[in-house]
Amino acid sequence: MIAIVFPGQGSQFMGMLQAWAQEEPLIQATFSQASEKLGYDLWALTQIGPEEKLNQTEFTQPALLAAGVALYRVLVRHLKTPPSYLAGHSLGEYTALVCANAIAFDEAIKLVEMRGRFMQRAVPVGKGAMAAIVGLSAQQVESVCAEISTPQAFVAPANYNADFQVVIAGDTLAVEKAMTNALTQGAKLAKKLLMSVPSHCLLMKPAAEQLKKYLENISIQQPTLPVIHNVDVAVHTTPGAIRTALVEQLYRPVCWTQTMKQFTQNGVDTLIECGPGKVLTGLGKRIADSPQHTFSMSAPEELQKILAEVK
Repeated sequence: MIAIVFPGQGSQFMGMLQAWAQEEPLIQATFSQASEKLGYDLWALTQIGPEEKLNQTEFTQPALLAAGVALYRVLVRHLKTPPSYLAGHSLGEYTALVCANAIAFDEAIKLVEMRGRFMQRAVPVGKGAMAAIVGLSAQQVESVCAEISTPQAFVAPANYNADFQVVIAGDTLAVEKAMTNALTQGAKLAKKLLMSVPSHCLLMKPAAEQLKKYLENISIQQPTLPVIHNVDVAVHTTPGAIRTALVEQLYRPVCWTQTMKQFTQNGVDTLIECGPGKVLTGLGKRIADSPQHTFSMSAPEELQKILAEVK
């Protein structure tokens, strides 16, 4: 059984999908479709920049959504059987829902652009931060955060990315203190991430309220493929449940480790990442009981490896 996954912010880079675009007209066709809805040349932004603009969340999110959808369109054209499951990390969940025909691509492109704006406005630049903690268990990271966090200086786990790899988010000073305490507790690494917003924590509640209102005008259909959601590692089929999951995802942690284990429990043995890089492929290799075979669509030559495996 095959599961296809889509990455979130952090996977973007200048020149992404350039090699693919030289071989597959679907790549630039997908970006052109996105550009028409956005009112600017999204492909040019990913290839020419400026890089600072690409890394601003309201531009990053449409770029990664378009990249994931474009690569998925290429992949499924070659697969003889459809995937059994889809999932996406944070923003990637929107890509999964597009590929499962739950949200139209044209609507999703504007939706994630607005999601990025809501997130950026919710917390002033510099007030919030995110950091990766490597080498402590999820329970240890939770304890470190609980000892520090207060209503005035909040910090909590934001992404359960892999075994012994948890990302925390919150007020900058609280995150920095948690990093110091994590190292004292024996963490191998505590590194602040280059993120302009503290995603998946309570500081995103104002953004979630705005997103909830915006989603009321977005048409959502029952997915044609099962999508496992970040917040509860469950498959939702009704528009109401999907809307709720997307709203809660902004201020609740991404349960990626649990998602990978759920894939295996459901019989998935092959994982394919549709994105510019290999972030999720790398995480999968660091999660016990995750799907045995992992591949990425990061470059055209990877497609033949995938097809040889799933033939």
